[in-house]
Amino acid sequence: MKTLRRSEDRGQADHGWLFAQHSFSFAEYRDPKHMGFGPLRVINEDRFAPGRGFGMHGHRDMEILTYVLEGQLAHKDSLGHGTTIRPGDVQRMSAGTGIQHSEINPSLYDELHLLQIWILPSALGVKPGYAQQHFSAEDKRGRLRLVASPDSAEGSVSLHADARLYAGLFDGDETAKLALAPGRKAYVQIARGRITANGEVLDQGDALMLEDEGLLTLSEGQRAEVLVFDLGEADPSAREI
Repeated sequence: MKTLRRSEDRGQADHGWLFAQHSFSFAEYRDPKHMGFGPLRVINEDRFAPGRGFGMHGHRDMEILTYVLEGQLAHKDSLGHGTTIRPGDVQRMSAGTGIQHSEINPSLYDELHLLQIWILPSALGVKPGYAQQHFSAEDKRGRLRLVASPDSAEGSVSLHADARLYAGLFDGDETAKLALAPGRKAYVQIARGRITANGEVLDQGDALMLEDEGLLTLSEGQRAEVLVFDLGEADPSAREI
């Protein structure tokens, strides 16, 4: 079964310094038909104005991934990390029993454009943790590169969740296929450009959800950057945000 989620159908929030588009219910945007997909709970496409961001705030029991598309993000947290996240980086923060962090666009001139992703953990109450890994454009060119997984396979960032995240760059005749095991779901998010996924043409911000499909096929990319989630089932004990 295939389900399309067009970019313009997402929730939106304009805070002046922050423009956010929500694939799933988040904060003031509530839609009971879009509360998540398997353990995937949040995909926010955020644009931060120069010099703005979120001061220290807390999270619990969530795996949080940040994927920067343009600009840079300055991160600090209660574990003592102080890092900068740039395009090509994948940042994972395991909130676990509790973590505080800040997220700021340090540039005085350039907008920050990113995707923030929240995934429900496989177990509650894990020790908070942090990881960051760079994946070059060459490593993602014309293929789906594993960038996050429960077992750190292929040098990917580790996750305390039943999810595997792939990233790929596609243009022209470049194609990729991903086999999906029985009972697994796939969520395809177009970060930018255009691509065809299982016969559906997707533009920037669009998503395709696959259930009971054994294969994902990506083709006909036009400067496309794609994220693909291979997902199990959500933990029924997970809390509502």
